[in-house]
Amino acid sequence: MSDELEDLRYPLGRWVPPAAAGAAQVSGWLDEIADAPARLRAAVEGLPEGQLDTAYRPGGWTVRQVVHHLADSHVNVYTRFRLAMTEDEPAIRPYDEAAWAELDDARRGPIEASLQLIAALHERWVRLAQAISPDDLGRRYYHPELKPSVRLDEVLSSYAWHGRHDVAHITGLRDRMGW
Repeated sequence: MSDELEDLRYPLGRWVPPAAAGAAQVSGWLDEIADAPARLRAAVEGLPEGQLDTAYRPGGWTVRQVVHHLADSHVNVYTRFRLAMTEDEPAIRPYDEAAWAELDDARRGPIEASLQLIAALHERWVRLAQAISPDDLGRRYYHPELKPSVRLDEVLSSYAWHGRHDVAHITGLRDRMGW
C-alpha cells in the first residue's frame, strides 16, 4: 500500500495497545467514547446524499458506510464487553465487517438511525464502564482472530481510537473536497 493510501486509511495512524491503563487513561477513553456520537454527527452535518455516497479514499467505504460501520462495530463490541463482564473469558463470534458494509442498509440506508443508535449505545456503554472496578477492566474475552484474549481496558482504548479514526475519515474527506 502506498504511503498516501496508508495515510488515508489510517489518518490517525494505527491503533497501538496501551502498555498499562491507569484510572486517568481509562477516564480519558470513556470521555472520548462519550463524545464520539456528537463528533460523528458534526462530521456528517449538512452532507447531501451525493456526498454521503462518496468514498473517503480510493477503494474505501462511502461516508454512509462508515457511519453504519461504526454502529455495527460498536454494537458488537458493546455486546462483547457485557459478555466479558458476565462470563469467564467468553469466546466471541467475529463478523465480516466488509460484508456487513455491503448489505443494502449500509450501502443505501439513511444514516439517522445509526447516528441515534450510536448515541444511545455509547450512553449505555459509558455508564456500564464507569460503574465497574479497575479489576473488572482486566476481564477478558477471547477473540479467535486476535489471539490472545482481549482485556476490557484494551477494548476501551481501541474503541476510543476507533471512533476518532472513522470520524477522521469523514472530516479528512470533507477537508480534501472543500465541503
